[in-house]
This record gives sequence, C-alpha cells and structure tokens, in this order.
Amino acid sequence: MFWFTIALLIFIFQIATILILEFRRPAKSVAWILILFVLPVIGFVMYYFLAKEYRNRHKIRKRGIPPEEVRLTALRRSKLIHRPSDMTNRDYLHQERLFHLLHHFTDSPITGCNKAEVLTDGQATFDAIIAAIEKAEHHVHMEYYTIRHDEIGCRFKELLIRKAKQGIKVRLIYDGVGSYELSSEYIRELEQAGVETECFLTPRIAFFDKRINYRNHRKIAIIDGTVGFIGGINIGDEYLGKNPKLGYWRDTHVRLEGDSVYYLQEVFLKDWWFTAREKLSDPEYLPLHHCSSDEQVQIVSSGPNSGLEEILECVFAALAAAKKRIYIATPYFIPDESLLMALRTAALSGVDVRIIIPGVSDSKLVLAASLSYVEELMAAGVRVYRYGKGFMHAKVLLVDHLLASVGTANMDQRSFYSNFEINALLFDPKPMKKIEEDFIEDLANSHELSLYEIRSRPLRSRFGQVVARMLSPLL
Repeated sequence: MFWFTIALLIFIFQIATILILEFRRPAKSVAWILILFVLPVIGFVMYYFLAKEYRNRHKIRKRGIPPEEVRLTALRRSKLIHRPSDMTNRDYLHQERLFHLLHHFTDSPITGCNKAEVLTDGQATFDAIIAAIEKAEHHVHMEYYTIRHDEIGCRFKELLIRKAKQGIKVRLIYDGVGSYELSSEYIRELEQAGVETECFLTPRIAFFDKRINYRNHRKIAIIDGTVGFIGGINIGDEYLGKNPKLGYWRDTHVRLEGDSVYYLQEVFLKDWWFTAREKLSDPEYLPLHHCSSDEQVQIVSSGPNSGLEEILECVFAALAAAKKRIYIATPYFIPDESLLMALRTAALSGVDVRIIIPGVSDSKLVLAASLSYVEELMAAGVRVYRYGKGFMHAKVLLVDHLLASVGTANMDQRSFYSNFEINALLFDPKPMKKIEEDFIEDLANSHELSLYEIRSRPLRSRFGQVVARMLSPLL
C-alpha cells in the first residue's frame, strides 16, 4: 500500500507538471497525459527531453538575434509597400485590416519590386536551382531540412564543390534530424573542397539540451543575393518521383527575383549566425539590383526564436478575410482550434473552401489525425479531396484573388508552433493564376470525399483516428 501511494503521488506530480507547463495549449497537455497513462514513467522522461519548451524558447530566442546591419541594409534597398493604395492588386485595397496585420510584421515587410515564378514539381525546381547556381559569381547559400546522398544529392554536391573551387563562397545548412541519414563522407567531401557546412541542432546534442523538438524545416536557396528559391522541395530523389511507395511527388516551389530575396537572405544569415556563430554583414550579400517587375511579395518566417507565431497569424487573418474562395493543399492537415473555426465559419458563410490532402501518405498516424478533422469541416460545407496521382506534398494556400502562400509550413501545429519555417506571400495576379491552375489540375487528379463515406468508415478506423486526434498536437 505504501509503494502504491508513492507511485500514485509521483503520477499525480507528473500530470500536474504537464498541466502547469502547458497551460497555454490544453490540447498538447491532453496528448502528453494520454502518453503518461500508457507509459507512466517513460512518458514523463519523453516529455522532459522532447517537449519541455517553457525555458528553451528563451534560449532559442536569445541565440537567434540577427545582425542589425543586415536588417538596415535590406530596408534601405527595398521598395516597401506602406499603404494599401500602393498595392497593384485591386482586391487588396478593400482589405485594410489584413494589410495592417501584415504591415505590422516589420521584420518581413511587403516589398514591391519582385518577379515570382511558380515551379510545379521537383524536376522543374531542381533544374531552375541548378541553372541559377551555375551562374553564381559571388556566393551560394542553401538551407534544407533534408539532404540525401542519392543521385540528385550527389549532383548538387558535385556542383557546389565545383563552384567552391572557382572561388565562389558556398555555405550550406542542413537539419540534424531531417538529414540524419546524410553520410559524413558527403559532408567531408564538401568541406574539403571549401564548402562551409553547418548542422542545425544535431540529434544527440539537441536531445540532451532538450531542444530536439525545434527543427529547421526551411528549404531555401539564395544565389548572389539576387535570386532566391523557397517552397516545399528538399534535396532527394523522392522529389523526382523515385520513391516506390509514394510515386509521383506533387510539390510547389517559387523562384524569386527582387527585394524579397533580401529577406530570404536575412533569414539565412540569421540561421548561419544561430549555427556557426559567425556574423555575415557584408553589403555584397544584399546587392543592389535592377527592378524588372513590380510584383508584391512578403517573406514571413516563424520559429521558437520569435515571440509570435507569425505564419499562423497570417494564415488565420487570410482565412478570416476570404469572401469567395479558400484553396488549401497540404500533406499534413492538423489545424488548431483557431483555424478550424476560421474554416468552418468561412464555409458556413458561403465561401468555397476546398482542401486537398494525400491519398497515399508517408505517415499513417498523421493521415489518421488529418482525417479526424474532416467530418466536422465537411458538415459545415468544406469540400475535402484526397490526391490520387502520387503524394501531395505542396504547401499552398490561395484566398480569393487576394493572396497566395507558398512555403515550407504545413497546415499543422508542429509547423505553426515548434519548427523554424518560412513562407512567401504572393499578391500579384500572375503567380496566383499559375497556383490556381495547378490546384484545379490537382482537383482533377483527386477523389472528393463524401460525408456518407466518412461516416460509414469502420469502427476500427474511427478509433484509430480518435487516438491520432488526441496525439495530433505532438505530430
């Protein structure tokens, strides 16, 4: 009886600790308490090392302060949009509340001198990045969640080595978890050729420093400070459709020229400071450029080094501003309560809300969690589709003719709260038209779910989705 009482008190202490530390996110508390019930002691150890954010957020923020010179140079050289009347997108003129929210993000202002090209799949993206690197004259900066030692990975390695030997400054950041399979030989060959590499929070160090929950999910490349790439595509053969299970890999990336590249560069330089502790503030990294187009673009980044969830706030504000349509494509659909409410409210208000999720997923647990949100949304009028041509990995949001978002953030809570992410907001009709055309084609390659189909699923599937829903804040 004595030992039972001690065990009970320890268990109550563990629950109380989680409730106190996670009081801002009740859903996350429920998920960890569920794990505690299944694994009473192991669950708390997992929580301590994997999820304890209350103290380490401060450490991450403190370490991630960027050089101020970079910010000032970028602001001086950018053509910034200060008023709604400066926008060429007429739909935007009537959305002053949304404009003021986006304008509030002074770290990532709306810029008015850009050209954006939407790239629809891995082949087009890799060809465009390689072509840009081939022309590099000063520097190449790359930052990826996943880099693989496969055919396309070796092609990039050889190209970076060649450019480094030509005297081009080449820097590469890769995530310690996303690239855990990347061989030391791959990195050694790069470094021996003069490529500077940095691993973002290696798993071993991050685990014992209780920061493994913070992952750098960004996928960006900047060439000579004038051309930039951002989107959902990492470096790996699977993005060329060579994964035998997933097949064709449907993804979206964007090639940028103009002022917005300054802010992609700023994010890279900030992350280089975070990983290498090296301050890069040479104005050559933010060169003057010729403005060939007047498209409006805003780069929005978020992560535990910020006091706000900027990408989540942008998505929520855009959904709330919708009057005609909301199109979403995402591989992982695990929205928080605010986005669920925004989507339901929009659909009930007559907005055409359509969401494409994978038909075949790389994670059965995440797919089950995604499907657990579908029934309540469909009951409100949201139309949900499962992509059938291959694996849907694009991270796209299109709202009216107001704006489009393309980037690295999934429509899930990990992207919004824990990961280092980056999105590009596009306001010009030309790139939005391309994104719309791609989305319509994706709908043609998808199966639309019906409420009857969802409500008649087997009891076993329902139970699995309930469990996945409870764990969804941790996925």
